[in-house]
Amino acid sequence: MDKIDREIIGFLRDDARISFKDLGERVRLSANTVADRVRRLVADGVIRGFEASIDPAALGLHLQAYIDVKLKAGTNTHEFETVVQTIPGVMEVALLTGNYDGLLRVACQDQAHLLRLIDALRAAGVQDTYSRVILHQTPVRAPLA
Repeated sequence: MDKIDREIIGFLRDDARISFKDLGERVRLSANTVADRVRRLVADGVIRGFEASIDPAALGLHLQAYIDVKLKAGTNTHEFETVVQTIPGVMEVALLTGNYDGLLRVACQDQAHLLRLIDALRAAGVQDTYSRVILHQTPVRAPLA
């Protein structure tokens, strides 16, 4: 991966819908050459996908939180990861080292929805939770390397 590949990745992080023509103009290459590079970055697993950034509040999910989870003894982390993906409101899950086994980012309609989500987590093998409501969040687009 060279400097141009890194530039391409940076532009795609900002706007994954940019045309190959516009992307080529920005990195001073033809649209076909840029398309070939993007396809190679996808094939090599550098680019894992293209996705839309959704505003949860626009969907009525006005309360976002981080929830630290400690799993019950004997709970399989991979099974937990699979189950948690079926719980409405869970946006991300990360398995961790340290005092807690995982961290979830959730989006809920209100406090009652958050409580139901936590109850669902406990039914899925969670022993303990520690929740923090997100007041404001700013995406960071600093260079990765």
